[in-house]
Amino acid sequence: MSELVPGGNLPLPGGTLTLQVPGPFDVSALITDDSGKVRGDGDFVFYNQPVAPGARLHGETLTVDPLGLRAGASRVTVVVSPAEPGTPLGGLPAPTLHVTGPGGRVLARFTPPRPRQETVLLLAEIYRRGTTWKLRALGQGYADGLAGIARDFGVEVSEDADAGAGGAAVPGGSPAGGSRGAGVATALSAARAGLDRLRGAGRTPTGSPRPAPAPAPAPAPSARISSAGIPRTASAADAPDGFLGLVNSARAAAGSPPVSLDARLTAAARTHAAGMAAQGRLGSEGTDGLSVYQRVIAGGYAYLTVGEHLVSGPRDAAEFVEYCLSGEQSRRTIHDPAFTEAGVAYVPDGRSGTLYWTAVWARPLTPAGLAQTAAEVVALTNAERAAAGLPPLAGDQLLTSAAQAHSADMVARAFYSHTSPDGSEPWHRAAAAGSTRRTIGENIACGQRSAAEVVRGWMDSPGHRANILKPAFTHIGVGFAGGGAAGTYWTQLFGA
Repeated sequence: MSELVPGGNLPLPGGTLTLQVPGPFDVSALITDDSGKVRGDGDFVFYNQPVAPGARLHGETLTVDPLGLRAGASRVTVVVSPAEPGTPLGGLPAPTLHVTGPGGRVLARFTPPRPRQETVLLLAEIYRRGTTWKLRALGQGYADGLAGIARDFGVEVSEDADAGAGGAAVPGGSPAGGSRGAGVATALSAARAGLDRLRGAGRTPTGSPRPAPAPAPAPAPSARISSAGIPRTASAADAPDGFLGLVNSARAAAGSPPVSLDARLTAAARTHAAGMAAQGRLGSEGTDGLSVYQRVIAGGYAYLTVGEHLVSGPRDAAEFVEYCLSGEQSRRTIHDPAFTEAGVAYVPDGRSGTLYWTAVWARPLTPAGLAQTAAEVVALTNAERAAAGLPPLAGDQLLTSAAQAHSADMVARAFYSHTSPDGSEPWHRAAAAGSTRRTIGENIACGQRSAAEVVRGWMDSPGHRANILKPAFTHIGVGFAGGGAAGTYWTQLFGA
């Protein structure tokens, strides 16, 4: 049997799995594809809708047959909430997930860090990697109940629920995960809701299907791109005909500066598009488990902010750009003034001829840019404190070093938690950086594209807001790193 920690995973045997969470809890499940969204309300398994293809809920027991899931499903996210609605999970015993396989063989157990004010927890996910199914421990909390989670996964609900971001750890206790708004992550997959991705399926902006496009030749890999090193610059020949002119015309109309092509971004886009074409479907991760963000980082491009479009169907650059301009979120990505460089590629599906497109947008990471981003987070945080009548937090270099190291570590070791794989907590990391502050708190978040977005998400979550507005805190450090499954990882470390 495996004892899992947040972010830990293990391969699963074939056959039906049994998942149980003993105690005063309700278990639910969300069935999604690689986009991280449900196909319809029938993909939400809970006490009022206990059966879906491949999944059945009976009391505290959820059974999942991965091979019996509806067509296209590649992920089952297991959710736990108090049996008494509105009860904070912090007032209950820590939930423990027990997973058994065929024949009653015990496979794994997972007890997440104890939540506090959260009312629902993403406990674990069963996901497909190639032909293998795996289990990943999550332990990510939401403060706004099942409605908030359901909306983030695309389920229609009748009530409004705000979404926050990241997680909040407070002194002397286990991390309390706050809600991780649209997108998080991922560690939820890169698809997790809210990242500015366009999920196309060969459709026009009105939603009517296009005829399958005729095969088009894929652009030949540039001779200037090699495994020995990828140049930083690229020419218009590296992009589909007219792409750069169309994009920069749209940006100019929106008052945004032009972008230039970068060969490293183009190489990452081409690799990702080829993976989608080989699978015949859109996806934020390839069969190798790498997200488009990880491909960008692996290609030698460190970024300060990033965005992408993943689309299938358009037959040329004009159709692709037109498609991306047709939706609010995808149009915002093209217009975003923060982006200065781009890469784009398409690869045909050898069976149908459908073109699979990937466009990557970014601003390169520089020491000055990182310092400015951290300063913006501090300024926005202090603006919230000022509005609450609290004194500002002063920057602290030791806390900043610890926060930056944690963000980088979450990217490097592919986890998202206050507890590092080695078991260290925020206060341990602060002390290791040389800080002697006696009270330490931490907020983390992933997937947000700007300082304003991440601070807004933290303020929308009670646990994170409590850290930001804690009167006792006097100092702050901010960390940021790009990469991983979610694209961006943020850390606020508070001290007193």
